[in-house]
Amino acid sequence: MGSLLLAVIYSAFVSLGLPDSLLGSGWPTMQSDFGVPSSYAGYVSMSISFMTIVSALVAPTLIKKLRTEIIVVFSILLTVIGLVGFSFSTQYWMLFIFVVPYGLGAGSVDAALNNYVAKHYSSSVMNFLHCFYGVGAMLSPYIMSLALADAHWNEGYRRTAYIQSGIMVLCALSIPLWRKNADKDDERGENGAGIREALKIRGVIPTLIAFFAYCAGEATCFLWTSSYFAGTKENISDETVAAFGSLVFGGLMLGRLVSAFVSDKLGDKLLIRIGVAVEFIGILLIMLPVPGYITAAVGFVVAGTGMGPVYPAIQHMAPINFGRRCSAAVIGLQMASAYIGSTFMPMVFGHIQQAVGIGIMPVYLIVFAVLNIGFLEFAYTRINTAAPD
Repeated sequence: MGSLLLAVIYSAFVSLGLPDSLLGSGWPTMQSDFGVPSSYAGYVSMSISFMTIVSALVAPTLIKKLRTEIIVVFSILLTVIGLVGFSFSTQYWMLFIFVVPYGLGAGSVDAALNNYVAKHYSSSVMNFLHCFYGVGAMLSPYIMSLALADAHWNEGYRRTAYIQSGIMVLCALSIPLWRKNADKDDERGENGAGIREALKIRGVIPTLIAFFAYCAGEATCFLWTSSYFAGTKENISDETVAAFGSLVFGGLMLGRLVSAFVSDKLGDKLLIRIGVAVEFIGILLIMLPVPGYITAAVGFVVAGTGMGPVYPAIQHMAPINFGRRCSAAVIGLQMASAYIGSTFMPMVFGHIQQAVGIGIMPVYLIVFAVLNIGFLEFAYTRINTAAPD
């Protein structure tokens, strides 16, 4: 039963990744259809992330009152509604109606699943699961690419909604497995800490800032990688540009796959340090002034590989660093902080690139990589002097 449940959780993590890269891979074509500037992608991304912040902040309360499996099924349903709504949008403003379910569906399920896995499974399993997030995030640009080749961008959203619906049905059918495997006292979190209490724990705030910085860089890659190639490289078809949106996601999946085999031996902190170092190498490759697009493409894959272990490692450390009683609240805060970075920083970059050119993207990524590792190292010093419950 435990193995079957883990397989279901794998599929749920695929569903988390599927919607995240559609906007970035489809935007060059969507922008033309809607007749809006390229920077307007940032407003859509910001709105989705804002709704996700709201969802993540209420997640600790939901986890206390509802079981994880119920949160998962309902949240996936919301993303299906959002995806279908995007597929039928014919005007730019219509997207903002459907960003509400699109975003609300992501935050709670992300926080609930990460809290569940952090409490019940090893770092290795956490990395494998987030690798499956990368599978979903890598697949959707190819879905969009195929849709652009034989139909239209609307069909890319529609096909992704079909896959999400299948995963939702699978999760709904698995509810008896969750009930047989869950520890009621632990799972429902009846004595869990609240948001205010979690914010007072030493090391939480710098960890939130680090998470903000990490997701600012990651989300910028998600949204603007395809546009980077369209704006800096010549003689690339629309289908290829859309497919290049999966480069970072492929790297994320690779980084998390490798980390899954070594994380229990190396530990979460060392994994993060190695990952950020690899990310820097990837960004430097993107910056190299060489002709063609191969070096930059490799750079995005390497940067994604370095990013791979950072997110799951920070989440997995939450019960250890801040106590199991506080983990749901801390992870909810981490998700909210992450999505604040995802909300505002791709939009900020949209305006920067419109003013100075999209070639500035590698410098932008370096800034947030430095902030990420800097605040994490500071958080470790704070946590070492604290004694979590």
